[in-house]
Amino acid sequence: MTVGLILFCLFAAAAIIQILYYLIYFKRVAAYVPPLNIQSQTHPVSVIVCSRDEDEALARNLPGVLVQEYPTTHEVIVVNDNSVDDTRYILEELQKKFKQLHVIGLEQEAKLIAGKKFPLSIGIKECKHEIVLLTDADCTPATEHWIARMQAAFTPGIEVVLGYGAYYKAPGVLNKLIRWETFHTALQYFGFALAGTPYMGVGRNLSYRKELFFRNKGFSAINNLPGGDDDLFVNKVAHKGNTAVVIDPAAFTLSSPKKTWADWLRQKTRHYSTGKYYKTSHKFLLGLYAGTLVLFYPLFVASLLFFDWRLALLPFVVRLIVQGVILKKAMKQLGEDDLWRWFPLFDIWMLVYYIMFAPSLWKKPQNRW
Repeated sequence: MTVGLILFCLFAAAAIIQILYYLIYFKRVAAYVPPLNIQSQTHPVSVIVCSRDEDEALARNLPGVLVQEYPTTHEVIVVNDNSVDDTRYILEELQKKFKQLHVIGLEQEAKLIAGKKFPLSIGIKECKHEIVLLTDADCTPATEHWIARMQAAFTPGIEVVLGYGAYYKAPGVLNKLIRWETFHTALQYFGFALAGTPYMGVGRNLSYRKELFFRNKGFSAINNLPGGDDDLFVNKVAHKGNTAVVIDPAAFTLSSPKKTWADWLRQKTRHYSTGKYYKTSHKFLLGLYAGTLVLFYPLFVASLLFFDWRLALLPFVVRLIVQGVILKKAMKQLGEDDLWRWFPLFDIWMLVYYIMFAPSLWKKPQNRW
């Protein structure tokens, strides 16, 4: 067997694996149809927001949480974690207008508990209702129906509900790359969850039952890590029978993306530092997808150079067509369809992206929010 044939066989194998991921997992997002009863029920809900020195973000985004149109009992809890800015005064003003707003002020640092897991645990402990709906201080609901649409997914047996935390659209390459990466991540965690293998959620838009949190002893297993209050907790407690997804523009949250490359790099490095703690099966599935994507383009070029270029084009074109069709529909589902025209370039960017953030998987995470 010649070197060229070996390279082509490896390329074809990578292309087939990539196509299978699109057909088995990602197609489910593209073809998602909400259950018929998704809006037929209401539960009491506790919305929890943790904040630390985010006075401007709270002033800008919290009103969107407070003006939700939801007929059933609900409360909004803000855990003010040792803020030294004007957070306290902003919350006091908002409490005068919105009676459902409750503030928990923390004035001492939690020893040996990194990140926001301690304030979040306090918020969950103090909340009144069984359905806990989480978002961040820098997020606002896309519509006034966010609470209603997210809680409606709690049909019998459901304990975890995964939502989509989108970013505002703005000019510039960085904004598009951030939104593409956010979409691409959601494509994976929604697709895997719909296939019966939930492995993560994002704290910008995540809901679960209070009883589930305490039954699993909260964040006790990951208190030493600065991150993981969303993805690692979901990775531990979610399974095929207890997890639902909500893909509905009315149930999205919106955040302002990072404005500089340096800020974005720090953010993503922190996020990826938790991946090594996922279940082994999840690490394998995610690693196989990322690995074959990274190998796909180098092997394609090698096949063009050292094998028959006409045969090398076949797997490339088939993957491109399958990818394009599924991404177009999935992007429309998640409101990111303006990115579709650029998807071949974004796909190449993912090769660089995975290589760039691979070291985060074994580096020790920084001990901060």
